[in-house]
Amino acid sequence: MRRRVFEVLEGGTGGPAGRLFVAFIVSLILLNVAAAMLETVRGVDARYGEALDAFGAASVGVFTAEYALRLWSCTASPRYSHPVWGRARFALTPLALVDLCAILPFYLSFLFAADLRSLRLLRLLWLSRLLKVDRYSEAFAMLWRVVCRRRDELVLTLTVGAVLLVISSTLMYFVERDAQPRAFSSIPAAMWWAVQTLTTVGYGDVYPATPLGKLLGGVVATLGVGMFALPAGILGSGLMEEIRRSREEGRVCPHCGRPLEGPSRPPPS
Repeated sequence: MRRRVFEVLEGGTGGPAGRLFVAFIVSLILLNVAAAMLETVRGVDARYGEALDAFGAASVGVFTAEYALRLWSCTASPRYSHPVWGRARFALTPLALVDLCAILPFYLSFLFAADLRSLRLLRLLWLSRLLKVDRYSEAFAMLWRVVCRRRDELVLTLTVGAVLLVISSTLMYFVERDAQPRAFSSIPAAMWWAVQTLTTVGYGDVYPATPLGKLLGGVVATLGVGMFALPAGILGSGLMEEIRRSREEGRVCPHCGRPLEGPSRPPPS
């Protein structure tokens, strides 16, 4: 029974029951996120606040049962076979911590009678319920694999971007500080302009006024267009490579299980 519960909770190996469970949990997560967002609308909260609170409490009950079942059945996996240390190791995994954060604020509200301002920040942990979707989404898993495989290229582009941000904000500070002492009062203040320009957003609240500053701003904006296109290109090529790799790994003989050789072809229409 423990192994069967573990397979159903994992979804992918649980057959129809696992797929049904995944669909139910994902739907419940999305409904919880929508309810939490609607609670911030005063009119909706005033009219349906009690119903939304009841739905949230029921959802926490479901998430708590899911967490308890996962903690109980995780010993069916060879990685967590020890009845004590295996469960402790499972409880410290990132996905298990996300599950815990999804239910933690509800129970902490009973431990503290006063509505402390610092305790209200724990309500932000409802966002972790959205992160629970990552457990069941192949798209999130594929994107994470791409980021891990291309982390060197991404770190390089982020490092170059950070260097460019510091250089451009420093130069603009020395160019514009006399003409606009309030807008460019310091290098950190000039970084706000640099972020807007490098990302090509340009809110227009801070902009150079001197001819040299305008020239520098044009150069920085031009560099920003190419700079921020690099991560998109890296992730795009990585996704295409990951999709091609997953298709090639899936091309196996249905009889012997050996990988098929030769280029992959799309199925006939």
